[in-house]
Amino acid sequence: MKRLLLAVLLSASGAALANSACDKPKNDFDGLYCLNKVYQEADRELNDNYQKLSGKLDADGKKALKKGQLAWIRSRNESCSKLEPGHFFVDLQCATDTTISRAQFLQDRVRECVSSGCQNSKL
Repeated sequence: MKRLLLAVLLSASGAALANSACDKPKNDFDGLYCLNKVYQEADRELNDNYQKLSGKLDADGKKALKKGQLAWIRSRNESCSKLEPGHFFVDLQCATDTTISRAQFLQDRVRECVSSGCQNSKL
């Protein structure tokens, strides 16, 4: 039991240390690590909102949602990444901001579906 308690305390203090490191990253790699954590959370929210919205749509709405999502992915990739010979670059701040914006857009459509009905024309 003491070992379990110690393990829990150590993991909690490790998480607190990681969060404080994100407050003032020491170098670019620390900053990248922290920004990646934010991107992953934004991506999770985007996927959750997409699933919620998809579950509320009729067949035509689901087609429109998928078409819009694929167009958004292409746009995000064109705006936030580039491929050069032997190198692939991602502007993680751009990807994060774009993903947060899209997640909010999808959440707004979920809210519309719940309050006044789904409007396929907005997808």
